[in-house]
Amino acid sequence: MRRTKEEIAKMRRAGRVVAEMHEVTRSAARPGVTTEELDRLAREVLERRGARSNFLNYHGFPAVICTSPNNMIVHGIPGGYRLEEGDILSVDCGAIVEGYHGDAAYTVGVGEVSPLAARLIEVTERSLWAGIEAMEPGAHLHEIGRAVQQVAEAAGFSVVREYVGHAIGTAMHEQPQVPNYWPGSPGPVLKAGHVFAVEPMVNAGGPETKLLDDGWGVVTADGSLSAHFEHSIAVTDAGPEVLTLP
Repeated sequence: MRRTKEEIAKMRRAGRVVAEMHEVTRSAARPGVTTEELDRLAREVLERRGARSNFLNYHGFPAVICTSPNNMIVHGIPGGYRLEEGDILSVDCGAIVEGYHGDAAYTVGVGEVSPLAARLIEVTERSLWAGIEAMEPGAHLHEIGRAVQQVAEAAGFSVVREYVGHAIGTAMHEQPQVPNYWPGSPGPVLKAGHVFAVEPMVNAGGPETKLLDDGWGVVTADGSLSAHFEHSIAVTDAGPEVLTLP
């Protein structure tokens, strides 16, 4: 579905709330802090900005952010886990403003991290921006995933297949999906007004995943580190506009 300029303006406002949630949780992600405390900080941003969470109660999810440390890829439930020096932590969050959604994620190192962890974070974020750069009107949707995959695999990492990006608008997850890899066909043509959440999930080891017993947390099957970056992006006549930047 193509969104009007008025709709995109609302999504831009939601995106700014998400960006603020990122800022406060990123600055607080230090050794000794629990993931539950990060969730509380994110809730305070939503309350302060008069926005609603699109994560809370989504299929029963109990928090406003996902916190996924180390080998957890996505969908970690905040709780008593206390961050330690050398951890990496992925934080995914969203907001609803006037019925329109924003969704974005980042991965941060906690204190001093290993060279491998630092490189994984850098490459994953770079793969996201490569995907964003492919979002020109007239390009094809799956060129996004091709760009992501090329950056990740050139660095010796792997891209998760089971979990992908998505269109976004009046619902957090809309069709079509946005693979982070080349699925073998070009996909639909991108047009001004399309809005997608692009979210590479990149593993230091193999791409295989495992769902935890809580029914939410997804970890790497081989125990390797994983990083996750995401933005919500509108396709415009002038090129891609990232809606979830400060």
